Amino acid sequence: MRTFVYDRSFEGLLTAVFHAYARREFPDFLAVEGEPGPLFVEERFRVVTDEVLAARVWRGLEQRAGKGVCNMVLCVWLSEEEGADMLLFRYLCRIFGSPHGVEYDFTDSAVLRMKQTACRVAKEGHRLMQFVRFQKAADGSYFAPVSPRYNALPLTVAHFRERFSDQCWLICDMRRGYGYGYDLHSLREVEFQPDGRLADGRLPASMAAEGEEVCGALWRIYYGALTIRERLNPKQQRRCMPVRYWKYMTEHW
Repeated sequence: MRTFVYDRSFEGLLTAVFHAYARREFPDFLAVEGEPGPLFVEERFRVVTDEVLAARVWRGLEQRAGKGVCNMVLCVWLSEEEGADMLLFRYLCRIFGSPHGVEYDFTDSAVLRMKQTACRVAKEGHRLMQFVRFQKAADGSYFAPVSPRYNALPLTVAHFRERFSDQCWLICDMRRGYGYGYDLHSLREVEFQPDGRLADGRLPASMAAEGEEVCGALWRIYYGALTIRERLNPKQQRRCMPVRYWKYMTEHW
């Protein structure tokens, strides 16, 4: 069994694709540095992530298959599902090694799985844009905790930057320990250690802006006033607004 070992980064995966063609050797398995690999490995090649080579592969993919396929590839990577890296590797190799059109051959089970996975991740991104709730901090910035099923936050930051370009804000993925902050000039990724004070998603009184709790209470009153009791349908509500989002939504506190 031939194995490529990489650092589990997206750039590392693209670099692995480049080396597979450069060496004319295609792995049966992708292993991650520092983690147990498969037994009975006949040949092991360590992939050193190279951003230049990764960018070259990415440009080649966009030229050959278009931005739609690039978006699908990115969504599948962000799914973080087991085996997604090998699925992507084989899909990319098939695109580069076959005539045009194979990227949408949904009679192929692997291509169909790519499409279905990408749709789930993209849908999670749309839900994030709908269900993010900001709280005003004492310094005038805005904070929003999220915990998406898939790592979909990178798909939404362009939307928030455009929508709230006149505000300083920070959106944190509480499950993965990272987020994105905007300071009116630039957008940057931040990492953090989960803080027990934010376990329920609410800013402590010492960190929240004056009157923030009152604003939250008014929002809940408004939300309740809009409710038509005779038409309550909890099942439909949970379908359109999954319960896993409620923890960080002001109207459900």
